[in-house]
Amino acid sequence: MGIRHWIAGKWAGKRAAFLKREATNALALQKNTLYGLIEKAAHTAFGTEHEFAGIRNAEEFREKVPSRDYESARTWFDRIASGEKDVTWPGKPLYLAKTSGTVSGSKAIPITRDSIPNHINSARDALLIYIYNSGNPAFTSGKMLFLSGSPDLETNEGGIRVGRLSGIVNHWVPGYLQRNKTPSWSANCIEDWERKVDAILDETMQQDLRLISGIPPWVQMFFEKLEARGKMPREQWPHLQLFVHGGVDFKPYQAVFQRFLGDSVDLLEVFPASEGFFAWQDSNPENGLLLNVNSGIYFEFIPMDEYGKPNAGRIGLDKVEIGIQYALLITSNAGLWAYDIGDTVRFVSLQPPRLKVTGRVKHFISAFGEHVIAEEVNTAMTESCLIHNAGIREFHVAPRIKDEPGESCHEWLVEFENLPADINAFSACLDSEIRKRNVYYNDLRAGNILHPAKLTMLETGAVYEYMKASGKLGGQNKFPRLSNDRNIASQLRVAVKQD
Repeated sequence: MGIRHWIAGKWAGKRAAFLKREATNALALQKNTLYGLIEKAAHTAFGTEHEFAGIRNAEEFREKVPSRDYESARTWFDRIASGEKDVTWPGKPLYLAKTSGTVSGSKAIPITRDSIPNHINSARDALLIYIYNSGNPAFTSGKMLFLSGSPDLETNEGGIRVGRLSGIVNHWVPGYLQRNKTPSWSANCIEDWERKVDAILDETMQQDLRLISGIPPWVQMFFEKLEARGKMPREQWPHLQLFVHGGVDFKPYQAVFQRFLGDSVDLLEVFPASEGFFAWQDSNPENGLLLNVNSGIYFEFIPMDEYGKPNAGRIGLDKVEIGIQYALLITSNAGLWAYDIGDTVRFVSLQPPRLKVTGRVKHFISAFGEHVIAEEVNTAMTESCLIHNAGIREFHVAPRIKDEPGESCHEWLVEFENLPADINAFSACLDSEIRKRNVYYNDLRAGNILHPAKLTMLETGAVYEYMKASGKLGGQNKFPRLSNDRNIASQLRVAVKQD
């Protein structure tokens, strides 16, 4: 064992013990985090308007500070982007992180000097916990590939640098990782995603790659380009040890990555976003992700059965329950206050607090009152693929409403990696799996209000072409798996697979 391995192992053990103690003290840490945020921002424009100086507890905070999504807080974000100081946090932010805007259109999220450590140190802690749990720090001696947005940042009219979060954090890679990090700066700055992946592959073919991090569909593209050159990942990089993923539900991708990686590469799930690094896997993936309770973020939750209603109840970590679907709100040292990030979560453990990311608040189907959510369609697809030995590249589910009685249904537009032996049986399985998980859908099917799910096969590359045409190719952009309208479905149907 080299000195690098020894140092990583020792550091991992100490950090793991510290984080374990923090997790057992989560409620107190969250309380202190809220009070510290309120105190520091008391003299900002936002703090003055919302009477921060008079807030004494979490209940008063909820009375004075309503929850907001990006659109309802846009006037504050616009003031920040213009270069005005002391708007929602002291001073001006260091950066504005551009997002793909799957919920609220294009967004620019402030990143402050105080919030940068949340992004950098949390990623570090996730890797240290992995080292501690696995006892294997070998990846620290090789190259680590981070498939990210361009680190070439722009400067807006307000004098603030703007770019993708994944590009921004490239400017903050710790010195001890600089020699290990790949790709090169020049390759990473290529804007065209397909050319960028080719350039990264050219570089990494000759490297001792041991860790890969990125959103699954874009890592899948990377592996497919490698396969087109006649190699598989473990063949090309025999010491490849770890795939770090997040951003989308990984279960539907399991069959594809099993083919590429087999059982010899470990998987580590994380929950980062432009708004913050919220959680990471600290144990078996079925145990959920450990909430990051002491990193400048105060978490709140709205039960999804109340979401969108006037005066919907917000609760802190002390009131959450296992198994309930919640919309996730954050208050942070980036100057975000009771901010609705658009994600839904479900707790699987309270001591320590662990959760699973279940979807997006506006990604659902309820055209007939069924309110089918992302977690249900992802699980239905995963189970159907396992039962029928199939693999998918991507899919989208949308309502199909017919004028004639009895012909309404859900349409599943699927781009397969491996076709099932019987496509009709696969379609019936999807329908059955949703019926098991959603009582309203089951009632609609039993009453013949909805017909069985319809499966439409897409040509290979259909989703890629949709994302490219939408200007959302690569980086942190994610493909919506379900929608309550047919906007995406109608665009995908131009690529229906012909028999």
